[in-house]
Amino acid sequence: MGNRHQTIGIFGGTFDPIHFGHLRAILEVTEQLHLNETRLIPCKNPPHRIPPLATGEHRLNMLKIAIKHSPLSIDEQEMQRTGPSYSVDTLRKLKKEHPNDSLCMIIGVDAFLGLPSWHKWEELIQLANIVVMYRAGWDISETGTINTLLKKHVLNPQENIADFKCGKILQHKITSLNISASTIRTLIQEGHSPQFLLPDEVWEYIQEHGLYGYTKSHSRTQSTEIL
Repeated sequence: MGNRHQTIGIFGGTFDPIHFGHLRAILEVTEQLHLNETRLIPCKNPPHRIPPLATGEHRLNMLKIAIKHSPLSIDEQEMQRTGPSYSVDTLRKLKKEHPNDSLCMIIGVDAFLGLPSWHKWEELIQLANIVVMYRAGWDISETGTINTLLKKHVLNPQENIADFKCGKILQHKITSLNISASTIRTLIQEGHSPQFLLPDEVWEYIQEHGLYGYTKSHSRTQSTEIL
């Protein structure tokens, strides 16, 4: 049969900036689902949200800094592509490169519930499995399109997602870290420190390059509430 196939996790985002909420969740999914690798894919031109505040180069640099001591990797294909960064294009390319492997697109509950607004969204499940990360208190028992999709493709308890190249949806509970990039950006803009919400070296990079409205006058030390 040849070499055993690989199980590859894929997590896209603007990472504006990358923070512990992203990193802890993805590490948990990688370890608990026994993924062979997980690729973080920074989005250059997000079609479903306002443009990132930091340039693609800065966001990519911060991502490299954040994961350098982790088992995670970076896939830069969307950064090198012109036009909107559609997930379906990314998955098509990965499917061609890894025809025999199990691809697992990892997304949060909010993104999953908004899936019908994505470009050619119905094709996504034909290209990859979908791992939906949720925190305690979340309930995905929606009616309508998403509920129908979930019932049709849900991974049964006795099944292993690694055995499927595509076509399955797994709901996976993660540690609740109530951190958002928008909160971090607001803290910086208001002159507060985001320390302990993101890696120290990423915070140093933000200060060094004056991102998110940071200036030298902001450097007074203030406590930052995580919750």
